[in-house]
Amino acid sequence: MTGITTDRRITAADIAREVGVSRTTVGFVLNATPGQTISPATTRKVLDAAERLGYRPHLAAQALARGRTNIVLLVLPDWPVDYSMRRHLDEASIALDRAGYSLVTMSPLPGGHARPLWESLQPDVVLGMMPFTPERYEQIRAAGIAAVIPEPNDVPTTETLANYSQGARLQVECLATLGHRRLAYAASQDPRVAELVTARHAVAAAEAQDRGVELTEAVPVTPGSAVELTGTWHRAGITGVVAFNDDVAALVVGAALRLGLRVPDDLAVVGHDDSPLASVFVPSITSVHVDDEGLGRYVAGLALAAATGSPPPEVQLTPRITLVVRESSG
Repeated sequence: MTGITTDRRITAADIAREVGVSRTTVGFVLNATPGQTISPATTRKVLDAAERLGYRPHLAAQALARGRTNIVLLVLPDWPVDYSMRRHLDEASIALDRAGYSLVTMSPLPGGHARPLWESLQPDVVLGMMPFTPERYEQIRAAGIAAVIPEPNDVPTTETLANYSQGARLQVECLATLGHRRLAYAASQDPRVAELVTARHAVAAAEAQDRGVELTEAVPVTPGSAVELTGTWHRAGITGVVAFNDDVAALVVGAALRLGLRVPDDLAVVGHDDSPLASVFVPSITSVHVDDEGLGRYVAGLALAAATGSPPPEVQLTPRITLVVRESSG
């Protein structure tokens, strides 16, 4: 016996050397290959050695041999993975895990040089949170991926963004119903969400126009600018703020308190995403809750349908949204 001690992966060749048989014999035993005349004693020695050495089958090689990896690759936009996104991904991951699939995510970077994961992992399904360009779609298909969803221009990007942005309508509706006639839109400074900021602001502006309410252009709020901006808004007669998300809402509420303003009497603020921050902040922040869990299950259903040939889930392009009223709006 060689008494192998190593940190590297134990292979069939290591077991063959340990037992003193051929690698082919080890392969027949480990794979339970039918039609072989290997004695029970040799079989037992091979299995004992495999256990003793800590042998683990090379799952990737096995997966490629059977033509599937049970991996779903979800291609994300280059957005920050905030609380809402994590909630969405967690639910998708749980649903896929129950069906025996692993969820892997990636965000292609502009001008990135890394080998794309659809080439490295050979997933059963590549699914995009946003529609792929025709060029990207063909790149993925050329890598041997049979199931790619959505297909190019399946759903226009502008429509997808608008569907994810309907919470802005509830934000304006909340403030307008409370009697606020002049509103500011507090945006994120993160350039990665610029398109989403534009889409949400457009929805908010349309709702404001329908209700006869004034709404400013989207203005980025940062920790350094929050106090000055909030003071400028207050002096201009703005009494309500529509915030891109709860982090931005917290910046505005905090700035208002530093200026000695009363929230919501002098300035009402409505956030978005219903993150844990919204409920624990003082005063607590009224926020839009998006059914990210439902979206996660829908994404998982799409992937499983493509992987297994089962019927796809009912189309759910528009998430369910509700307003959670707290202290910041009164």
